Amino acid sequence: MYGRPELLIPASSLEVLKIAVIYGADAVYIGGEAFGLRAKAKNFTPEDMKEGVKFAHEHNVKVYVTANILAHNKDLEGVREYFKELKEFKELKPDALIISDPAIFTIAREILPDMELHISTQANNTNYGTYNFWYRLGAKRVVTARELSLEEIKEIRENIPQDMEIETFVHGAMCISYSGRCLLSSFMAGRDANQGACTHPCRWKYAVVEESRPGQYMPVYENERGTYIFNSKDLCMIEHIPELMEAGIDSFKVEGRMKTALYVAAVARTYRMAMDDYEKSPDYYRKRIPLYKSEIAKCTYRQYTTGFFFGKPDENTQIYDSNTYVKEYTYLGIINGEVNGKYRIEQRNKFSVGEEIEVMKPDGENIAATVKLIEDEEGKTMESAPHPQQVLYIDLGIKLDIYDILRRKE
Repeated sequence: MYGRPELLIPASSLEVLKIAVIYGADAVYIGGEAFGLRAKAKNFTPEDMKEGVKFAHEHNVKVYVTANILAHNKDLEGVREYFKELKEFKELKPDALIISDPAIFTIAREILPDMELHISTQANNTNYGTYNFWYRLGAKRVVTARELSLEEIKEIRENIPQDMEIETFVHGAMCISYSGRCLLSSFMAGRDANQGACTHPCRWKYAVVEESRPGQYMPVYENERGTYIFNSKDLCMIEHIPELMEAGIDSFKVEGRMKTALYVAAVARTYRMAMDDYEKSPDYYRKRIPLYKSEIAKCTYRQYTTGFFFGKPDENTQIYDSNTYVKEYTYLGIINGEVNGKYRIEQRNKFSVGEEIEVMKPDGENIAATVKLIEDEEGKTMESAPHPQQVLYIDLGIKLDIYDILRRKE
């Protein structure tokens, strides 16, 4: 039996970082304004990063910063300046950098010699020789390629130093290409996935053109009558915490730096419950699997698969008729203040007085409530809240707490 693994949760913004921390993360990973693989995420300004690190550290949670693009010549000087800026953070430094490119790794070792370095899944880490290579260069942790089985991960653990850490994705979107090294977006849309600008063509609809060409494969074009031939189901290992624990994985990683606070809260809280329950009693964990499955289904997802963990996926791990998410609940907002018994939120989706909604609490409790009052910032009462990000004050007839999340069943 190995030690307690870390639960590592993504954060697209300062608000989502705080939710990840409050809802159960042991560590969060974030992107700065450049050199991460989620260029379309909100990402963190230097000021946001400092505030996020401070908040996380006050709650004994670590912060890892992505710098995991595959760099071109034009990127290198900017990377150097970016790392110099991080060096100036002093006591508010992140706990590690996540890197895939050897040049960026070298620059980080030069400018931030005391910074812990993690090797991204983007570096295609598929064997223990690769782990040992990075360990000798000074890496503390390597993220497994998504294409590895649990047996392969166990073999890596048996052939690397004890103090080297293994991080593995356990939940979230799967990629059609080897650990994300995909050229589809560059070819079809002129946006480089390896520079953080992926257009996700693996989710598009395709059809095979019906004329054959001697000596060539039939071409594939996007077409309204086509099929989603690349569209993978999402990874979910909530029913397999024991197998993950026994493989010697040090960090359970959740994908999703483009996701909402509701998604992050639901996934973090559910995996936190499952991991803690298993640590207390494997039997108790097994009895509560229906609860975990129910809770994990309350965020958006594409149907679930166990990916490569138990062997190579087959056609049942793909979704051929649609690229839409399953969405059982709508995200309404986060409680972020109280004035005279009314609770402040920034509304995310429309809701109305008289509606039945659910309050999601960090400790695992869900409370049904009825919207009794909605006011705007001027104190004007409203029957409904139709404008996204409008600041509102609400009364649900119950006591609420900062970071409670409001959601509505569809």
